[in-house]
Formats: sequence, structure tokens, C-alpha cells
Amino acid sequence: MDAAPASPEETYSYLGPAGTFTEAALKQVPEAAGKHWRSVNNVGEALADVTSGRSIAAMIAIENSIEGGVSATQDALATVPGLRIIGEYLVPVNFVLVAREGTTLADVHVVNAHPVAYAQSRRWLERELPDHGHIPATSNVQAAASLFEGSQADAAVAPPGITEHLDLVVLAHDIGDNPNAVTRFVLVSRSHVLTEPTGADKTSLIIELPTDEPGSLLAMLEQFSTRGVNLSLLQSRPIGDALGRYRFVVDLDGHIADERVADALLGLRRTSPNVLFLGSYPRADRQEVSYHSKYDDEIFIEARDWLRGLLSGEPD
Repeated sequence: MDAAPASPEETYSYLGPAGTFTEAALKQVPEAAGKHWRSVNNVGEALADVTSGRSIAAMIAIENSIEGGVSATQDALATVPGLRIIGEYLVPVNFVLVAREGTTLADVHVVNAHPVAYAQSRRWLERELPDHGHIPATSNVQAAASLFEGSQADAAVAPPGITEHLDLVVLAHDIGDNPNAVTRFVLVSRSHVLTEPTGADKTSLIIELPTDEPGSLLAMLEQFSTRGVNLSLLQSRPIGDALGRYRFVVDLDGHIADERVADALLGLRRTSPNVLFLGSYPRADRQEVSYHSKYDDEIFIEARDWLRGLLSGEPD
């Protein structure tokens, strides 16, 4: 008898198959331990699982320290309604060169690799295999799996743990060009329940400027700078409705419950009505957010109380 399908409350979606960096990120989520993990083929499918209720949450890559923001994820979050980021996770990124049993490095003339993995290991490949050809793959794991599927490739660039899932040999370790490469993943759900502030939080927004005129971007940025809110990510993405129209993907240090962040969002809402709040959540590095004491919560609270007293006619 077939096992009953897992309930949505027990299901997490991730970019598969098993062995991907996305799976490594999902392994960092305590709530996902022992639950059903659903392997999907792309970001769109992962988010569709969440919006349709098939999964309680989905793990997706959003930023890489070498390549920058993941455009497919940023664009999807901007256009798929009702989603919130509830956590972020960091995964160190490095690669191995794998091949079928009996293959040596001298035998390798064609390499299968995901375009991002290929870009991040290109210098090593050009140095060690100067005459190699490249066949693009849809994922890092698929690049390795293709070696059993009649691929013309002799080897593949893959994640370090791939040999736990496929019967392959490692021809070379640590072939990534940057040993400090890290990919940032986010866990996305439909839950609008905010996490409690920890003092080491991040808030994500997507902002469209109301008009395309000189000073619009500066006006947006001033909402943060005048309140001591640091931006850890500011990236533009085309809206797609006309040439030259862009939205901005923003990560800022702090939680929406922090007075300085809340006040900045109020100012932002007044100047840029198309503001999409994607969530406030603990930073993956747990590094406490630092800011000048003049932006303490008590300063904003006292200022509001002072104004309230003036409006109500209270004596000084």
C-alpha cells in the first residue's frame, strides 16, 4: 500500500534533488527536521508550492557573495503576493570535480556544470584543463547525475557531498575560485506572524519609486539615512512594463518593531506608495545590529509623546 501523502504542515519545498546547496540550507532549519522535504525544479515551483498550500515553506537562494542577488528569486518575490521571509541561512559554497569510476584528470575534455558553478570555478578549470569544453546543467546535482545519462561530458562540477548520493569519484577538491564564497538562502512562507526582535535582525523590502525624476532615489534613501538605518543590500531589477523602469530590492539592518525602522518605513510609505514588506527575521550570522544611541527607541517614543502633549495642550 502506498504511503499517505504528507500534509502541507509537514512539507518543506527546496530546489533539488538531494545533495544541493539548497538542501544544505534546509538542514539548518530545526522545525524542518523529520518533516517531508519536497524536491522541486526551480524557484517558481517552490513558491507555487507555498502559495497553493502544498508546502508550509520553501527554501530558496536569494544572494551569492560572488554573483550578487539571485534575479529569479528577487523577481518572483516582487510579483508573487502573500509571501513572507521568515528566516535566512548561509551556506559556504565550494565545488569538487567528479567523474565516473576509472576516469582520471587527463581523461577530462568536456565538463558539465551549472552556469553559476562554472563561473565560480572557471579559473581553476582553465588552469588545470585549458582545452576543456563546457556543457551547461540545470543544477549542480543534475550536472553530476548527467554523467550516468549519456552525457558527452567526462566530468562535472558538483557540491562536495555529491558522492553520498551518486557513485562517482572525486578528481579534485576545492576547485572554487573564491574560498570565501557564501550563498544566502531564505525560508519563505505565507505566515504573516512576525518573529520577536532579537537585536540581530534584518528586514527585506521591495520598493518602486512613485516617479522617475531627479532626486527620487535620494528621497528614498534619505528615509533610512536620517534615521540611522543601515542598508546591507540595495539592488535594482527591471519592473518589465517599460524600458528604464526599475524596482529596488532592499535589505536593512533591524526589525520592523524597532522604532527607527518603523519610522523609516512610515516615511518611505509616504514618498513611495508601492512598498512591499517581505519580512523581518533574525540574521543568519546572529551579529547584533549597531547604531548610534541617538536612534534608540526611547528617543522616538519621547518625540511622539512630546508632540502628543503639544497637540493636547498639556503644559510644558
